Amino acid sequence: MVQTDLWGCGGHYVGYRDGDELWGCDGRLIGRFYGHEVYGTNGRYLGELCDGDRLAVKINQSAVTQPLLSPRRKGTRIRGLRGVRTPGSGYEDFPQIAEIP
Repeated sequence: MVQTDLWGCGGHYVGYRDGDELWGCDGRLIGRFYGHEVYGTNGRYLGELCDGDRLAVKINQSAVTQPLLSPRRKGTRIRGLRGVRTPGSGYEDFPQIAEIP
């Protein structure tokens, strides 16, 4: 399976997508993709994929949930910053990895 590196719209490296899972650069399972939306291990909406390799948060989606995930870990990954992209109307930047529960 191809792994895709993902950044927030502000240019910070979040982690990578491996199949339907989002793995943080700190090595922990952050969430699961349902289509283009990603939900955290606690089942809460985290954000969605935009422009192929960027994650953004749709402001009115915060109450949406999916099933819980079992926490797991993989090795850490470090990537540099990418250029800033302005999220579309109704979106904000994906949180920094340290801010995700």
